[in-house]
Amino acid sequence: MRYGHTVETVRAAEGALMARLPEGALMQRAAAGLAAVCADALGRVYGARVAVLTGSGSNGGDALYAGARLARRGAQVTAVLLAPDRTHAEGLAALRAAGGRAAGAEEGPAVIGRADLVLDGITGIGGKGGLRPEAVPLAEAAHAARAGVVAVDLPSGVDADTGEVQGAAVHADITVTFGTYKPGLLVDPAAALAGALRLIDIGLGGDLGAPALEALQHADMAALLPQPTGESDKYRRGVVGIAAGSERYPGAAVLAVSGALRAGAGAVRYVGPGGDAVLAAHPETLVSTGSPHAAGRVQAWVVGPGLGDSAEARTAVEQVLASDVPVLVDADGLRLIGADAVRGRRAPTVLTPHAGEAAALLGTARAEVEAGRLDAVRKLAGMFGATVLLKGSTTLVAGPDPERPVRVNATGTPWLATAGSGDVLSGLTGSLLAAGLAPLDAASAGAYLHGLAARLVEGPLSALDVAAALPAAWRNVLS
Repeated sequence: MRYGHTVETVRAAEGALMARLPEGALMQRAAAGLAAVCADALGRVYGARVAVLTGSGSNGGDALYAGARLARRGAQVTAVLLAPDRTHAEGLAALRAAGGRAAGAEEGPAVIGRADLVLDGITGIGGKGGLRPEAVPLAEAAHAARAGVVAVDLPSGVDADTGEVQGAAVHADITVTFGTYKPGLLVDPAAALAGALRLIDIGLGGDLGAPALEALQHADMAALLPQPTGESDKYRRGVVGIAAGSERYPGAAVLAVSGALRAGAGAVRYVGPGGDAVLAAHPETLVSTGSPHAAGRVQAWVVGPGLGDSAEARTAVEQVLASDVPVLVDADGLRLIGADAVRGRRAPTVLTPHAGEAAALLGTARAEVEAGRLDAVRKLAGMFGATVLLKGSTTLVAGPDPERPVRVNATGTPWLATAGSGDVLSGLTGSLLAAGLAPLDAASAGAYLHGLAARLVEGPLSALDVAAALPAAWRNVLS
């Protein structure tokens, strides 16, 4: 599991560790790891030209000490000082003693233009509100330069706790972060600016408190995925009910059923007007044309994909929410629910909106959701008392307990921005709910497998391609 901790938590852990170490030892640990990554990025250090963009405070100190280490190995290092009167004095002295030089901010674009590597130490993890005006030309010059850009702890101009980006920010090729990941490095839009992440262990260890964010990895997934045994039958493996599709959108029903069947469901019961299309694609499906109440025994329901807003659709949503099993609500179903009805359920509920649907549920603009994804998913989970999977460039999963970390999915790919892929995800996640996974785990595992399946397809894909690759993604996790 990857963990992301807030600035407040990191600061407290650093303070506790510094109290046990000689003065300056923690910064030297960070600088040593940072310099090693920079050297690896350069390939050849001797004779390389390095621009160190230096703000005030300890972040600038890390960068200056790393620059000093590179200078001692023969690099030509120039520190561009944005706040000369507040520059980390000891770090600057170390750089000069190693043969480096300092330049003012006005020289910065020219220094960057000649560099082979740019080290971004403008702002630290406590930076808020975007870059100051004097730093913007440097960020723009670094983005336009041929040099690689390495950010210190996080790209300057992004919010470490939320991933929000207000105005101009540094675009990094590599971000070297210390002690733990910061939430903003794992959540868009900031994550898109961070490049490859390198975590340097500086000894925070047990001083770190509870994380704000966590990301599943293969080992975590392997422990979660249900496996049939010799005693398994279709009911023990999980029967998922799917109320989806309409005369206008029968394909949504096919796609949701496809996701469920390829995610290990013991059986799928389909209810709705898309039965002929479903049976043509998947003859093993148990199809009925009545109401969800009359469909038969299920361990979880999926409702909403392609459902429309007819009276029949509203009835289907009402009946599914009235059931005593876990329910996943997606797409059209999200427009037909109320917070009170969801909060009043005895069984768990999972909501799977994209940014536009989340904005409608929150009564805000889509741009606000996309700019502040962490805040949006937490608000929705609290409003509905449900587990919320917020789809998008970074898929996030939040449970109704505000004390639990939000989960971020690391397997997504832009190729999933295709019609019907969300329907596959709904069926897949519903199958995991029916198999007995807790809502947070089912939603997290569903997003993980969904993204991994898309990556295995490698390139332009359709929603059915994703569904077809789910067994391979499952095997990949367990191999």
